[in-house]
Amino acid sequence: MSHIVVYTDGGSRGNPGPAAYGFVVMSGDVILYESGQEIGIATNNVAEYAAIEEALRWIVDNRKKIGEFSVIEMRMDSLLACQQLKGVFAIKKAHLASSAARIHELEKRAGIPVRYTHVRRELNTRADALVNAALDRNSAK
Repeated sequence: MSHIVVYTDGGSRGNPGPAAYGFVVMSGDVILYESGQEIGIATNNVAEYAAIEEALRWIVDNRKKIGEFSVIEMRMDSLLACQQLKGVFAIKKAHLASSAARIHELEKRAGIPVRYTHVRRELNTRADALVNAALDRNSAK
């Protein structure tokens, strides 16, 4: 069985300020789906969590279309979100704890292991580009 790799990113211009998320779902070198959406005024951490949550939601909702796979590897350049979701760092903010709870529920619904991996920013350029495109679309309105 193969595995799914998901690149996620979130950003905020102002922190808090206009915020957006981006994610790319891949199987090997093939992009299965990608999305970048503005989420209103929020912090970069809220946007990071939104990217992870929305990516997992898309995978759960499209499980039959994707086919069989054995692992979901979530790659992100946010060390904080990565370590919090792995249980290494405590989640001190209630709103982030709520997001983490929703993410962990989606992990259960997926029914396969989810690994969180921190990557350098230069390895996360597509998800970052989706964040910036969403923010640029919003600022052009």
